[in-house]
Amino acid sequence: MNRRRRVYEGKAKILYEGPEPGTLVQHFKDDATAFNNKKHDQIEGKGVINNRISEYVFKRLSEMNIPTHFIRCLNMREQLIREVEIIPIEVVVRNVAAGSLCKRLGLEEGAQLSRSILEFYYKSDELADPLVTEEHITAFGWSNPIELDEIMQSALRINDFLSGLFVGQGIRLIDFKLEFGKVWENDQLRIILADEISPDNCRLWDAETNNKMDKDRFRCDLGGVLEAYQEVARRLGVLVEVRPPHGTVPILVSSNANNSYD
Repeated sequence: MNRRRRVYEGKAKILYEGPEPGTLVQHFKDDATAFNNKKHDQIEGKGVINNRISEYVFKRLSEMNIPTHFIRCLNMREQLIREVEIIPIEVVVRNVAAGSLCKRLGLEEGAQLSRSILEFYYKSDELADPLVTEEHITAFGWSNPIELDEIMQSALRINDFLSGLFVGQGIRLIDFKLEFGKVWENDQLRIILADEISPDNCRLWDAETNNKMDKDRFRCDLGGVLEAYQEVARRLGVLVEVRPPHGTVPILVSSNANNSYD
């Protein structure tokens, strides 16, 4: 597909004008960032893995009647998505104490929370994505109470589904970030899931060892970032190993393929 006009570039993705009105092409980069872009590197192949993991997860969510912006995968790095009006709020769902929650409240990392917690952050690189409340969101018009209630219900449904999906593959879903957008359908405004779901915006720990399998490996200089992402993809069934005469090569496969847990 011919390269089209660049609409937006973020830390890990680029959005291009889509081939049809109301569509965009989402390109996954190999950039790895942390601490509001203060730490930055290139990890070759990361974008390819994230594209395929996110494609798989979004397809499974659609099967659960959770509306998303995903239309179809175009190639190893790009997806065709619906153009949406992004709500400037990051929704973080926490199941286990980790990251900034531990720093703010003095909690021990890995402590199981008595129930899942929803947090909201205002999307602003300049302000380092500050934590905000429901009152802030509705008072400043970032979203209204009805939309916010729908977002919260959807986030909890997604958490239930993803927790089950990952635990079936020996992975604990510690916490994750979601973004939502607005789109018109038949003269009705709908809230749908946008952005991506991958090890870039999920904390994923091995269920037996608690080894980190996500971007914390980059944040904390643990090494093995690409290998951890590949392992997540392998367990989800979107990365298989074939053995040519001179070694083992990981191969990305379509998420339409049959998987062992289906």
